[in-house]
Amino acid sequence: MEPLTLDMILVMSMIGLAIFLFIVEWVRVDVVAILMMVTLPLLHLVTPKEAFVGLSSNAVVSIIAVIIIGAGLDRTGMINKLVAPVLRLAGNSSSRIIIAISVTVAIISSFMQNIGAAALFLPAIQRISKMQKIPLSRLLMPIGFSAILGGTITLVGCSPLILLNDLLAPFNLEPFGLFDVTPIGLVLVASGVTCFVLLGRFILPQGEPMDNESSSSSASPEYPQSDTDQSEFYELRTPDDFTDYRDPVFVEDLKRRYLLNVVAITEPPDYKVVSPMPDVEVRSGIDLAVCGLKKDALRMASVEGMHLKDELEIYKDSLSAQTAGSVEVVVGPRSAFAGKSLKEINFQDRYHVTPLSVYRQEETYRAHIDDIVIQVGDVIGLHGTWKRLTVLHKEGGLLFSLPSDAEEMRPEKALWAGLWLVTALTMIMVFKVQLSVALMTGALGMILTRVLSIDEAYQSVDWRTIFLLAGLIPLGIATEKTGAAAWIAHTILSVIGDVSPIILLTVIGILSTLFTLVISNVGATVLLVPLVVNMAIAAHTDPRMAALVVGLATSNSFMLPTHQVNALYMGPGKYRTVDFIKAGALVSVVFLVVMIAMISLVYGV
Repeated sequence: MEPLTLDMILVMSMIGLAIFLFIVEWVRVDVVAILMMVTLPLLHLVTPKEAFVGLSSNAVVSIIAVIIIGAGLDRTGMINKLVAPVLRLAGNSSSRIIIAISVTVAIISSFMQNIGAAALFLPAIQRISKMQKIPLSRLLMPIGFSAILGGTITLVGCSPLILLNDLLAPFNLEPFGLFDVTPIGLVLVASGVTCFVLLGRFILPQGEPMDNESSSSSASPEYPQSDTDQSEFYELRTPDDFTDYRDPVFVEDLKRRYLLNVVAITEPPDYKVVSPMPDVEVRSGIDLAVCGLKKDALRMASVEGMHLKDELEIYKDSLSAQTAGSVEVVVGPRSAFAGKSLKEINFQDRYHVTPLSVYRQEETYRAHIDDIVIQVGDVIGLHGTWKRLTVLHKEGGLLFSLPSDAEEMRPEKALWAGLWLVTALTMIMVFKVQLSVALMTGALGMILTRVLSIDEAYQSVDWRTIFLLAGLIPLGIATEKTGAAAWIAHTILSVIGDVSPIILLTVIGILSTLFTLVISNVGATVLLVPLVVNMAIAAHTDPRMAALVVGLATSNSFMLPTHQVNALYMGPGKYRTVDFIKAGALVSVVFLVVMIAMISLVYGV
C-alpha cells in the first residue's frame, strides 16, 4: 500500500470538512458543495477545468431534464387523474389503499424525482384519509417510503443512480442501462409495501381519523369547517360601550388573550373586512367572526361582554363554503417561506389570509405563532376567501388543494406531456441516445408544445440540488486522482480481511446506509463510489456491482426524517422521530437483505 502523501491528507481533510458541515448545517448543503468546488483548485488538487466539469456533466443535465418533465406531468393533471381509478380499485380496505397508492407513487417516482411524486400525492392522500376515515399516520409513511423506493426502479428515478454512470466513467467500466436496475427496484418496492401491509399495526402509529370528522355533525353546512383542532367559526357582537373607559383593543389582542383568530370584522359604518390585519381596532357595536374552540369563544364573550350568536348571521355569505374556507397547507421542499417567521411572511397584509395555527412534530401552536420560523413539512392552518387563497397557491411553495386548482391546470396538454415522456424513453431504450440528450429532448418538447412555459421550467428546477451535485463531483475526482480512494480502500480491506463478494457488498451497503443518514444521498454517492470501486478491484470483486450497491443503498434512508420525503410527510402525518426509527429500522434491514439477494440473483455475484 502506498504511503500517505500531502495531497491525500488534504483531500481526506476536505472530505471530513464536507461531512462535518453537512451534519452541523452551519451553511446550506449547496454552499458546502460550492466551497469544495472553489477550494479544491486553489489547493491544486484538481485543475480549474475539473473543478467546474460537474456543471456540464451528463448527470446534472439529466436531473434538470427529469425535473422539468415531472413538472410538465404535474401541470397537465395526469397525476391527479390516476387517483380516482386507484381508489376504485382499492375500495374501502386500508391495506388495499396502501398497496394501490404505494405502487402508483413508486411507478411515478421511477421517472421523476421522488420528492416531486410525494408532494403531488399529498393533497390526494389527505382527501382519502378524510373520505375513508383512515388515520393519516397509517397512510403517509408507507406511501412516502414507496416514493423513495420507487427511485430504485429505473436509472433516472433518483439522483444517485443518474450520477452513477458518470462516476464509473473514469474507471472505464461499462455503464448501466435505463432498466438494468428494474428487477431489483421492483422487488424492493414490493418488500417495502409488504412490510407495512403485514406489520403496519405494529410499526405504525395508529392515530385517529382526521380531527374534523368528530365535530362535522354539529357544524353548519353554510360555513366551512377548519381542519385544525376541531376549530369552528363563531360570530359575536361587541356592546355599544365596548370602547368606553378602556384602552383600545386590537385584533391581535384577542388572539393573544383567547387563542381565537379574527377572520372577519365590520368597520364602521358597515364595511366587512375578511382576514383583517392584527392592528385593526375592535370598536363598539360591531360584528366580528372568529375561528377557534367553543370554550375560548365563550370565555371571550364572558370576559369582554360580547354577545355570542347561535349561528353566523352577518357573515353567513362572506364566510360561506362557496366564498371562503379554511385549509391546511404543508410547507413544501424548496419553499420560499421556509426559514421565515409568519411575521416576516405577513400572510394577512400580502395575501389577505389569516394564519390559524402551526403544527410541527406533535405540537399544535395557536398562540404567538407570528414568531415561529417556518420549516419544510410544517402544517399551517389558513383561512381566507378562495380568491385570495388561489393567489397564495399560485405563489408556490405551499402544498394544498383548492376548488380553483383546475384553473391552473392544462389538461388539454396531457397528451403532449405523455408523448414527450414516451419519446424520451424510446430514444434511450431503442436508439441508445445518451441519457442527458434524450431527457432534455423530452423537456424541450414540453416547452415547445406549451405544456410548460420556459419560465415555469426554470422555476421547477431545484437549483440547490444541481449545485450540490456539480460541486461534489470535483471532490470525487480529487479523491480518485490523488490516490486517496485507493489508500482508504486498502486500509478498510486490511481491517475486514479476505471476505466473500457477498460479504463485501453487504459491508458497502451498510456503509452507504450510514452515510446517507447523516449527509445527502448525492454527497454519499460521490464520496463512496471511487472508494468502493477501488475496494472491489483490490478484493477481486466486480467493481460495477460495488458501485451499484452504493447507488441503491443511498436510497436506504428511512430511519430518520432527514430525507426530503420524510421531512415533508412528518408534519401532516404527525410523526415523531421515534416513529421513523421504529418503522425505518425494519424497512432498512429488509432493504439491505433484498438488495444483496437480488444483485446476487440477477448478476450472479
